[in-house]
Amino acid sequence: MSGSSDLRLVALSIVIALFSSFAALDLAGRVTASRNKARAAWLIGGSAAMGLGIWSMHYIGMLAFVLPVPMFYDPPTVFLSLLAAIAASAVALFTVSRNRMAAWQAVLGSICMGSGIAAMHYIGMAALRVSARVSYNPRLVLASILLAIMISLVALLLTFRVREEKKTTWRKVVSAMVMGSAIPVMHYTGMWAASFTPSDSLVDHSHAVSISSIGIAAIAVSSLFALTLVLVTAFLDRLLSARKAVAEAAGKGEKYFRTLADAIPEIIWTALPNGELDFYNGRWYDYTGKSPSEGGNWGWEGVVHPDDLQQCSQSWQQALQTGEGFDIEYRLRRSSDGQYRWHLGRAVALRDAQRQIVKWFGSSTDIEDQKRNQQSLEQEVRQRTQAVVESKALLTEEMSQRERTQRELDQQTQKLVRELTDRSEVNALLAKMGDLLQSCTNMKEALSIVLGFAPKLFSNLRGAVILLNASRSLLEVVGTWADCKVSSSVFEPDSCWALRTGHRYEVLAGDQAMTCGHAASVTGPYVCIPIQAQGEALGVIHFQTTDDIREISASELSLAGTFAEQTGLSIANMCLREALRSQSIRDALTGLFNRRYLEETLEREVHRIARAGQALSVTMLDVDHFKSFNDTFGHAAGDAVLHEIGVFLLRNTRADDIACRYGGEEFVLIMPNADAEATRIRIEQMRLDAKELRITYGDKPLGPITISAGIAAFSAHGSSPKQIIDAADAALYQAKKGGRDRVVVAESGIDFTPALMARAADAS
Repeated sequence: MSGSSDLRLVALSIVIALFSSFAALDLAGRVTASRNKARAAWLIGGSAAMGLGIWSMHYIGMLAFVLPVPMFYDPPTVFLSLLAAIAASAVALFTVSRNRMAAWQAVLGSICMGSGIAAMHYIGMAALRVSARVSYNPRLVLASILLAIMISLVALLLTFRVREEKKTTWRKVVSAMVMGSAIPVMHYTGMWAASFTPSDSLVDHSHAVSISSIGIAAIAVSSLFALTLVLVTAFLDRLLSARKAVAEAAGKGEKYFRTLADAIPEIIWTALPNGELDFYNGRWYDYTGKSPSEGGNWGWEGVVHPDDLQQCSQSWQQALQTGEGFDIEYRLRRSSDGQYRWHLGRAVALRDAQRQIVKWFGSSTDIEDQKRNQQSLEQEVRQRTQAVVESKALLTEEMSQRERTQRELDQQTQKLVRELTDRSEVNALLAKMGDLLQSCTNMKEALSIVLGFAPKLFSNLRGAVILLNASRSLLEVVGTWADCKVSSSVFEPDSCWALRTGHRYEVLAGDQAMTCGHAASVTGPYVCIPIQAQGEALGVIHFQTTDDIREISASELSLAGTFAEQTGLSIANMCLREALRSQSIRDALTGLFNRRYLEETLEREVHRIARAGQALSVTMLDVDHFKSFNDTFGHAAGDAVLHEIGVFLLRNTRADDIACRYGGEEFVLIMPNADAEATRIRIEQMRLDAKELRITYGDKPLGPITISAGIAAFSAHGSSPKQIIDAADAALYQAKKGGRDRVVVAESGIDFTPALMARAADAS
């Protein structure tokens, strides 16, 4: 036999369950907060209301299930199920009202509560009287009981967490929704466990009753009314308890404040926000002789000194208007002897949470003794200071006479010693600079030494080192010291008169007749000394005075000539060394490093990377179909292609990268701090950029250029320079074999010998 469900009653049962859950959370807080008889009353009343709500949800849920036969209920059995619901509710409230709920207490309480809810359900099912045989699915019955216990455990844990929250917070609402949704799930699981089979046996309806729509409404309204009554009672109880606690705390605070204020030896007072005084401690009455019965702000205007009254009143009114602190010194009359004594008055505003002034708290401290001590101390200090000043003046005059005589002698001696010392230091610095310049290996080191020693040698001069560029067509400022002012970093050689004449050129302050082009913005005196070596002009050293020096001394000019001569010899040697070194490590056609430099550098980089634990990649590039350029356009055109490829590689590599010509049309890039994947991305972009090159020879375009590349990384493809080069070479061979114009990364763990042999066979 199958029935149908009234969805309206199902929804009503769920609403009652949610309301019951929320009431249970609120009741748990009241039971926990109450003590003795009040706790027992809340436990009994709360259990009854909560049990009634669960019981109403159960029976309305059962009434939602409609069978095609008349349905009756046995009142005694129905009442017994109500008692089971109340008992389960009592266990739940008692469990969560404990100060601490251990794990075993939660488990035991959930077993008792879940068993009670299950008992209520199945006792309620036993109260049903229909002309049908009822049978139960044991598995579903067991599942419903376990579900009731699990739901009870969750309900106890949620209730224990939110029981102290007095307001309707989101956690409380969510907990009520979880509990209220879970209880109907258990009920309807129990309903699914029951099966109804038609039966011809007669059922005794003499003591059973049928529940109509009015009965359903009565059950729902009575349960909701009971739960609402409990919630309203809990709210009123909390409200009355809170007001009582606030009143008791306020009374205790007022009494404690007055006792503490009377114990303080200073005058303590308070005032309302409008400035009206409402309290003085006992010290006020003892000092002024006033009584609390006197009106007019307790008579404070009558005890303040007349000369201080106006200022005191104005400061107090200003404090009332601005809300800022009150701090002033004034005199009060002491009643015992009628004397006016100095007092320090202070007051601060006490504010509430909204920053509104609720009270003024003030004090008045007797500082008469401190004022007198301060005045006496100041008078004594003035007298002693005057005596010390007079004695010091006499002693100073006498010492000045002696010092002037001694100073003249010392100045003469110091001048002589200083000149000898300076000359010795300058000679030592020049000798040291010469030794360092002879040990330099490149132009950068030489210029660094020159610019480092120049400020030490010329403390009163600024300067700049200006050299001819490689093409000897322009002068370039390669370094300055002491914020030297130069109009431009690059200018024509003819703009400097020293370079044009081959001699030192000096300009005095204010002389603008024949100034050098690079010193157009210089207003003070300056001198330019040409740098020459072996009869060849290399550049100029420019000197100019600082802002507070108006001329260049003869000794400085002599030193500048020696400095320029020594610098010129060193720069000439560096130029010669760099030219020879460049010829030994550079490829003349492409401007890239040659194979010899590649082998030395790669060996050094591999050892450095191995120690530092960093990445290193090697890329071998090849110009595709290079032989066709030579065959079609001639070897001169092929050289033009190689030159442009060299320029392209220099333009598209980092400062740390090392670009080399390996041989013929093959190039190698050493890329420190780059793994294989990062290198592949960069080389792939270079491959695409190479297609954009437009190379001409004799005004004749040579056609598009494509490159192939093979990449190998340390130590994935080799731990020695030879292994890495072989791996990159094998990867390049794979790129060419795969159709050219592509980038291939070497595979790890692969023997590259066959690929290299095949490459050698193809080349032959």
